[in-house]
Amino acid sequence: MRRRATIFALVATAVLLGGAALFGWQLHRPGPPLTAPVTVRVAQGERLADVARQLVERGLLRSARPLLLWARLTGRDRDIRTGDFRIAAALSPVELLERLAGAPDALQVVTIPEGLTVREVAARLSKAGLGPEDAFLALLADPSFLASEGLPPEGAEGYLFPDTYSFEAATPPDRILRTMIHRFRDVFTADMTAQAARVGLDGHQAVTLASLVEEETARPDERPLVAAVFVNRLRKGIPLQADPTVLYGRDNGDRRIRRSDLARPTPHNTYTTKGLPPTPISNPGRAALEAACAPADVPYLYFVARGDGSHEFNVELGAHNQAVARLRSLERARHQ
Repeated sequence: MRRRATIFALVATAVLLGGAALFGWQLHRPGPPLTAPVTVRVAQGERLADVARQLVERGLLRSARPLLLWARLTGRDRDIRTGDFRIAAALSPVELLERLAGAPDALQVVTIPEGLTVREVAARLSKAGLGPEDAFLALLADPSFLASEGLPPEGAEGYLFPDTYSFEAATPPDRILRTMIHRFRDVFTADMTAQAARVGLDGHQAVTLASLVEEETARPDERPLVAAVFVNRLRKGIPLQADPTVLYGRDNGDRRIRRSDLARPTPHNTYTTKGLPPTPISNPGRAALEAACAPADVPYLYFVARGDGSHEFNVELGAHNQAVARLRSLERARHQ
């Protein structure tokens, strides 16, 4: 009997040691290989079991059991932090637990100012480390992506709302762009569309007009006046003759406008084509959108830059020409 008890004890010890060895191997075995970084989000108050299930679903763990058992044995289940965790390589359950108990990744913050084109937005997103510029541009030229967001087939110009955004690491480019488009929808409300209709503009036309206003003036008091000039000219069939439309599409950064540029027929050149351009020429902010939907009630048809950021507005062409001549004379005097 004593011999049988000894054998049983040895077998039990061997089983326990084998189980411990297997458990240890499972704890330190790296997870499945990753083809790309994965961001795991741990929400406030989320149970470790739910986090572990997410790790399995995202392909970071083969099984949740070793991680959960080790967390309870060591008390690390109480140390899990909330936030976003970027996992760039295959980690073992022990390593994953330590990662989730450490500091979460900081959000990537990017500010998109008013008046950038979609190309400039893509460049800024890429510079912020949110993805390759080509990936953003490919989506912005993809008819299926545009259609899925209810955007015109000509592109997303005008609909990437300027704002400060925070994205977790490895956010897919399509989610970033959709966030910006949805922010535009939050700002450009049905009430604004109804306002635009009262001055004879549909939604797309209002956004296009807002992009002209955005490019023409940065002064809050002048935006409704500039919008009024363009609306008044549209009603009278007068070409808008907006200088920024001549520059649209230039990729070399040259902002000079020559006489030959004014005469060059392009779809966006409002010197050679009557009416609004076929698309916005930039992504306008809230103030420009509001001005386009509710222009000032004034009869102005002309404005000219004074050189200090402000403009002189006129109703008559003669008065406008005089203002242009006077301001050019002052400009020449300043450079003598």
